[in-house]
Amino acid sequence: MNNVNKNMRKALILIAVFSISALAACSQTSNNNKKNQALISSAKKGNFPVTKSDEQWKKILSPISYEIMVKEGTEPPYKNPYYNNHEKGIYVSAATGEKLFSSEDKFDSGTGWPSFTKPTDDKSVIWVKDNSYGMTRDEVIEAKTGLHLGHVFNDGPGPTGLRYCINSAALKFIPAK
Repeated sequence: MNNVNKNMRKALILIAVFSISALAACSQTSNNNKKNQALISSAKKGNFPVTKSDEQWKKILSPISYEIMVKEGTEPPYKNPYYNNHEKGIYVSAATGEKLFSSEDKFDSGTGWPSFTKPTDDKSVIWVKDNSYGMTRDEVIEAKTGLHLGHVFNDGPGPTGLRYCINSAALKFIPAK
């Protein structure tokens, strides 16, 4: 095997290891401690107060926000605007501007994504069973739209013990005045 093939093989192995590590950081199985959250079926794209076609969402959202929220993607860890944001303020939905999370409830989870112990209002998000990638997780969606925000896990700090692992692209930050 020549050096080019060896180097390509090494690069592919590193990419695979990084990809698996990134998914694992926000993919631990929750023990279903739901608190006040609603758990609805995976047929979640039902009746939400705000509904739009894919084309309408493409006009409203940035390309990355569209990919994350509508197509249920995940942004790269540590390469997103809010994982290391320490300013005081409120995080709102990139789709609707609804308040979702507060900097008061944000913490450094070491995962590379913004993490929160709770939403600003339990009714602003919904938990949905997610069985993608061979794992069982609790997906977090916006209650008004049904759009993907991230996932929630039971390995966070007090007082809730929860870690809302949210994609920055699903949020907009409004600094405190």
